[in-house]
Amino acid sequence: MRPGQRNLITDVAGLRVGNAADAALKSGVTVLVGDRPFTAAVHVMGGAPGTRETDLLAPDKLVQEVDALVLSGGSAFGLDAASGVADGLRQMGRGFAVGDQRVPIVPGAILFDLLNGGRKDWSENPYRALGVRALDAASDIFAIGTEGAGTGASTARLKGGLGSASAVLGNELTVGALVAVNALGSVTVGDGPQFWAAPWELGSEFGGLGLPPTFPAAAEPLPQKRLGEATTIAIVATDAQLTQAQAQRLAIAAHDGMARAIVPSHTPFDGDLVFAAATGEKPLSDALVDPFVLGHAAAACLARAIARAVHAATPRPGDLQPTWAGTHG
Repeated sequence: MRPGQRNLITDVAGLRVGNAADAALKSGVTVLVGDRPFTAAVHVMGGAPGTRETDLLAPDKLVQEVDALVLSGGSAFGLDAASGVADGLRQMGRGFAVGDQRVPIVPGAILFDLLNGGRKDWSENPYRALGVRALDAASDIFAIGTEGAGTGASTARLKGGLGSASAVLGNELTVGALVAVNALGSVTVGDGPQFWAAPWELGSEFGGLGLPPTFPAAAEPLPQKRLGEATTIAIVATDAQLTQAQAQRLAIAAHDGMARAIVPSHTPFDGDLVFAAATGEKPLSDALVDPFVLGHAAAACLARAIARAVHAATPRPGDLQPTWAGTHG
């Protein structure tokens, strides 16, 4: 397993990512869009999720492919970002055909960043416009850290952010992860700079620090946010040809990466979820082994992406938390 050329989810050919943010709002939107519709699924493990159009991602539903996936700040208000993305896609002629109409399929998920110090006194919901801007910015190269849906994100002690990572497997399939880290738990071990995800780091993509000699394995952490104020929302993607049921298993396996990188994760206070996307560019060479390997790779990629999000976060005026770089860099 090796990182892709960009070490971003866009190493999966045919996928692009766009970010948009409002500095005063301290919030933003990230959109993943395909050159053409792609198979998608979702799995929710947190106790406080906020989602749009996730029911249609079940394997027994009519629509098997989507046009885009949206990650947004703003709590329930942020769900409107997907409406902006859908409007933009419709103008492009994209969407599920129903007679002479096109209906873009744009599932989305949100995180809570309403108490992060940004201005939230809007008279009109700003997230639809941010969704349009994020779609317009979609490219195969994008920034991580304090960007897009991770603009106003936080963790137990440090600023959160937007992260991404990729891996090219021995069977030449590619896997990528994209995540907005706004967790109740901690991404670093104790008060030190080391990341819980260190065992899965490739090269020095988030500092190459490894794990400390000892760590608080028996610690009993207490929540440092209130109910509903936390969530880590992610997308894992591959160029493999997967059914929607196989994509759902990929999303389930990827949750292992969240648990490896955030301690604790999947709490009643978090809305943790993972979308899976499959572009179908490459057929499986082994119908049993390849999905097994893809699940492990997706979990490893997501763990790395979570650490990279916090490692890359940068300070902004009015921040309520320090960055990893400001504290340990």
